Amino acid sequence: MTTSAIELENVVKEYLSHGEVVQAVKGVSLDIAEGEFFSLLGPSGCGKTTTMRMIAGFEAPSKGLVKLHGQDVTNVPPNKRDVNMVFQSYALFPHMSVWDNVAFGLKQRKTPQDEIKRRVGEMLEIVDLTGREKRRPREMSGGQQQRVALARALVNRPRALLLDEPLGALDLKLRQAMQIELKRIQREVGITFVYVTHDQNEALTMSDRIAVMNDGLVEQLAGPREIYERPATAFVAGFIGTSNLLAGSATGGELKIGGGRVLVPGHEGDVRVTVRPEKITIGTEEPSNGLSAVRGTVAEVVYLGTYNSYAVSLADGADATERSEGANQTQHGNRDDRAAARGGTIITVFQQNALDAMATAERGDSVWLSWQAQHSYVIGS
Repeated sequence: MTTSAIELENVVKEYLSHGEVVQAVKGVSLDIAEGEFFSLLGPSGCGKTTTMRMIAGFEAPSKGLVKLHGQDVTNVPPNKRDVNMVFQSYALFPHMSVWDNVAFGLKQRKTPQDEIKRRVGEMLEIVDLTGREKRRPREMSGGQQQRVALARALVNRPRALLLDEPLGALDLKLRQAMQIELKRIQREVGITFVYVTHDQNEALTMSDRIAVMNDGLVEQLAGPREIYERPATAFVAGFIGTSNLLAGSATGGELKIGGGRVLVPGHEGDVRVTVRPEKITIGTEEPSNGLSAVRGTVAEVVYLGTYNSYAVSLADGADATERSEGANQTQHGNRDDRAAARGGTIITVFQQNALDAMATAERGDSVWLSWQAQHSYVIGS
């Protein structure tokens, strides 16, 4: 059996706000395996950072238990828990060199000098900072400072490392590069990483498993592919990537939407379906009967380099589509909201650009959208 590094048992965190009890975390239970890269993902205010702070010991749960490697540490102070934490600010000592920053914890523990030299050298090699030992933090890039903070946290050999949005201050390209580096470092040291983020791409890139949180609760706990391809709720479907959420009453395994059909084999009555934009094909001819197919008019075409994004206003059934919030609006502004204001029901389609980079359809074109039946995934609430 896989050893548990961290266990949360029905953990609740309550605060008093203006005389009223507010629950920031509402009964979260987690079992994080030894050596796992585990992410807590969700929007601001969902309870993910509070959950991590309870693991670290900076917050005491109002109810429930926190266990580290099988031992109850619910009432154990942070300095007595075998975990370290890395924050977004890094909190490096500006007057110290890279070497002294990394060695600080070992010196505090009265570690012998020869062991400090060996362990600091090994850690700087792992984070690819060999040769920069004498530099001060101000002489380094944001990504290098982040590596110093990681090395300082890992050199003490904690059994778990907690990371609270450590890449948030970096620019996009550096953040993407550091995502790969973090995963590499985690594999090399073999330590359990618990990572807090609101960035879905970070979580999908690095995690073995993801707990998607919303309003103090875990809405889904699974691997990245499972969460993306088979979201458990409408919130998860909308928060992870871009998704088209369709709702209606199924008869004979079909929804009548947008002047066409959405195939939902084995389902009858009211259903909600998610369809990812990259699963949809856009064309001018009505597809064969074996596919889900709806028709509409291209309301917007956005060129995004590797692919085009199409906003297609369905021919009818305006009440059938529930536009997901979050990633859809983040990537394309308020395009869906503007289309909705004009009375249209919008389906988003992503199509990879061909070698000539020409759009398949232009604004105002009448089109058919089609996808395979297995890509209509029926979800819960």
